[in-house]
Amino acid sequence: LRTSPRLLCAATQQKNTGQNLEEDQSQSHNEQKVEPSSAEKLLAEEKAKLEEQLKEVTDKYKRALADAENVRQRSQKLVEEAKLYGIQSFCKDLLEVADILEKATESVPKEEIKDENPHLKSLYEGLVMTEVQIQKVFKKHGLLRLNPVGARFDPYEHEALFHAPVEGQEPGTVALVSKIGYKLHGRTLRPALVGVVKEA
Repeated sequence: LRTSPRLLCAATQQKNTGQNLEEDQSQSHNEQKVEPSSAEKLLAEEKAKLEEQLKEVTDKYKRALADAENVRQRSQKLVEEAKLYGIQSFCKDLLEVADILEKATESVPKEEIKDENPHLKSLYEGLVMTEVQIQKVFKKHGLLRLNPVGARFDPYEHEALFHAPVEGQEPGTVALVSKIGYKLHGRTLRPALVGVVKEA
């Protein structure tokens, strides 16, 4: 039996087409294998970039929060200090009045305060009562007297006018208070003017 040349040609063509089809499929399969790996690389790079950006943004956010908290705390501290020390200049002016009252009561001789001198006695008692009352008001607002006789000299609370040897007293202690000092809520408003004992 002879095979027709046409049939042979058609069979060969079919065989070649089948091979070509297999080659195309394997080639496209290989390309598909290559493509996902390059896409994965791109995705991994994009992910790394996004993670870095997220880290930066998170860090900036945390810093901004910390800065805001610091500002809030500082503002709160300033407000509290303003409440406590806002009357500082007013208190300083009133201290002069307290000093004058103290000097006035000290200048009255004790032997003159008798029932025979009712006007002087009433005036003296009125001055003493006013002085006591002003000290109560000072205490109510956190203003306290510094009368450091016999205490150790403290440069934050006392101002030394002179140093002198004094028998029976330890060097470095306050022997004399020339002017009473005051503290406002623990802060020295006016240092006490003092004489300090020194070694002989």
